[in-house]
Amino acid sequence: MGLTRLFTDVDFQRAGLEMHALMERLYPICRSITGQGIRDTFTALRGEIPLEVHRVPSGTPVFDWTVPREWNLRDAYIKDARGVKVVDLQRSSLHVVGYSVPVHERMQLRDLRPHLHSLPEHPDWIPYRASYYRENWGFCLTHRQLESLQDGEYEVVIDSTLEDGQLDYAECVVEGREEAEVLISAHACHPSLCNDNLSGVVLSTCLARLLAERRPRLTYRFVFIPTIIGSITWLARNEERAGRIRHGLVVTCVGDAGAFTYKRSRRGDADVDRAAAHVLRHSGFEHEVIDFFPYGYDERNYCSPGFDLPVGSLSRTTHGRFPEYHTSADNLDFVRPRHLAESLQVYLRLLETLENDGTWLNTNPKCEPQLGRRGLYNVIGGLKSGQTEELAMFWVLNQCDGRHSLLDIAERSGIAFDTIAHVADRLAEHGLLTPARS
Repeated sequence: MGLTRLFTDVDFQRAGLEMHALMERLYPICRSITGQGIRDTFTALRGEIPLEVHRVPSGTPVFDWTVPREWNLRDAYIKDARGVKVVDLQRSSLHVVGYSVPVHERMQLRDLRPHLHSLPEHPDWIPYRASYYRENWGFCLTHRQLESLQDGEYEVVIDSTLEDGQLDYAECVVEGREEAEVLISAHACHPSLCNDNLSGVVLSTCLARLLAERRPRLTYRFVFIPTIIGSITWLARNEERAGRIRHGLVVTCVGDAGAFTYKRSRRGDADVDRAAAHVLRHSGFEHEVIDFFPYGYDERNYCSPGFDLPVGSLSRTTHGRFPEYHTSADNLDFVRPRHLAESLQVYLRLLETLENDGTWLNTNPKCEPQLGRRGLYNVIGGLKSGQTEELAMFWVLNQCDGRHSLLDIAERSGIAFDTIAHVADRLAEHGLLTPARS
């Protein structure tokens, strides 16, 4: 059999620090669903993993949608009557509403106010706002900034372009021994937001690098996309390839201190759903498993009825359920290396479960085989509890009839999958198990 081990030699503390360091480099980039910012992000990631960047021209039909015009932002500010910049893009990329059309006007505060967005309940935080598909413009600022503005004339500048260009997304493929694919999807389009955006990007990058150093059984396709329109575009261009996806995960919000949350796929009982629930149950971390709902991130497109792919989402605190969500407080202090490392550990455990799951046949199905003379009874080394190993061995021998997978056995027995897989590997080494033909 030969177990695939993905995490036994990983220095998680170091990995957490490296992911956070990459996040620091990506944090200042002014990103959106199109434009130079997302291209600069992919350039930075190319220093970590091999990436193929795909470019789709504006106006390209993608199912019921059309690839939008490309938006680029060079500068933006609001100056008061004294020429002081009271709002300045150079201080935060969140200060401008995403996809704002160009503006260069002088106006009274009363006319400017409808274009200003703040959070009265969090007066020191800048909100994140965007207007992708309706031409508009605006600024985001702290509520204290807003309240400090005096009546009078202001110079308002948004130096942006909105014109035909392209949508960019990137892929990194780690070839496995089999063609069946695991899709790992992260959105890479938000400006300076760490948990909702960059945590998924840096964790996916780390996973791709670690997998490339091993020889996985499955093929892993990492997709870095602008949210929603990116998954729609990827699916429109990869309808045939989508049929190879055996498991999928949308990676986001994995850097905060909250409990883990797994959102099931639309199917609800896909192998990835069962494996995620099993891994979390045995992880020792606080967690919650929730049913699919047709909102959130790109899982809603991967799980649309025309595709119904087995794609779930594994996060910590889910989107919209932490106060810092879509605000300047979702910053480098909110996401910590330790939490990224814990998320990496859970992801690797989940991928290892998917890698090692399979269906086997007991080659000695008539009564139990004599294990003592094979050195398997009371001396199965490698794990702490011999009693648990022996119980796992009897479960595997009893259930390996070509109809039950190792994950089935782990779920029914209540024994952790890695213990089940370990003893199955030992039994196969002694000729007591053989792969079941599909």
